[in-house]
Amino acid sequence: MNDWTPKLNPTVDLRRLPLNAEEGFVLSRLDGHTRARDLPALTGLPQERLQDILARLVAQGALLPGADTVAAPVNTVRQEPAPEPSLDVHDTEPLPDAEASDAGDDEAAPEEEVPEAVLGNYRKLFETRLHALPEDQRVAMAHGAADPELSALCFDPVPAVIKAALENPRVGLAHARLIARHHRNPVGLEALVARAAFAADTGVRRFLVRNPQLPAALFRRMWALRRLMEHHKLTVDRDVPESTRRTARELLRQRFATGPSEEKVELILNTEGRALGALVGMPVDGKTASLLCGRTYRSPLLVQNLARWSAAPPVLIAHLLKQELVRRQPQLRAMLARHPNAPADVKRA
Repeated sequence: MNDWTPKLNPTVDLRRLPLNAEEGFVLSRLDGHTRARDLPALTGLPQERLQDILARLVAQGALLPGADTVAAPVNTVRQEPAPEPSLDVHDTEPLPDAEASDAGDDEAAPEEEVPEAVLGNYRKLFETRLHALPEDQRVAMAHGAADPELSALCFDPVPAVIKAALENPRVGLAHARLIARHHRNPVGLEALVARAAFAADTGVRRFLVRNPQLPAALFRRMWALRRLMEHHKLTVDRDVPESTRRTARELLRQRFATGPSEEKVELILNTEGRALGALVGMPVDGKTASLLCGRTYRSPLLVQNLARWSAAPPVLIAHLLKQELVRRQPQLRAMLARHPNAPADVKRA
């Protein structure tokens, strides 16, 4: 079982399973990429105990079975929830870590979109039991709290509580992603990004750029050295607030002016020239032009977008005119011939 990678069963509604608090906690730490043998360091539970919990989760259908997993007897006794307004560990549904991917980089993205019904249990715990406590008491609690209270405190709007939670030795990526997604104070977000391990996490970055309170200066600091393709993906992501997309467009232009030629070519080719719409008036260096001229073009859309790009270098226009695709399609040749950088003999023809 040590080499098995536990993964949530997408066909099962976890909220309908008779999970106990321990099983829910382990589920909340699964990201679909971590092997069973690495879970003790992530959960703080001994290996033997974890194997028993994982076997029970497989038996209940919460996890997809591995090749060598052995099902344990199903826990059929459902924990009775505590009466409102008090919430107990057993009332808190598991929070799957996860991610999905198009976060804007080449990494595998680790977090799935967590249903609001699941996150709502942590929010409910904060709103019904913790929010009424004095701020200094919540700060003190955040320093030493364990789950589910620690996850619930990630919904606290006060930066001092968030800073205290980030100093908690039990805080992990699941908590950092909650803060990135739900905290709405720039001061708290700054404290989160100050932790390098959290700032480097794909899920944290993905939730941060979707957070409407992410300061432009913090975004620039985090994304200044990212690849051009990552900047472009943010500019067209409808889940990213317009203010952040605007900053991403500005940063894209700055990076295009100074970035490596290979990244510029990657951006142009991978988007079939669509990214050039945000790069009006941006010229390219000789190496970029040379790399573009070293390719055979078979995409009519890419040729059209290059023909509309006013900064397309003369050598690229001349190269495109020699392509078999352009020779077979008069309309593409006509578009290139009208380009201000087209060879003079083509314009006369």
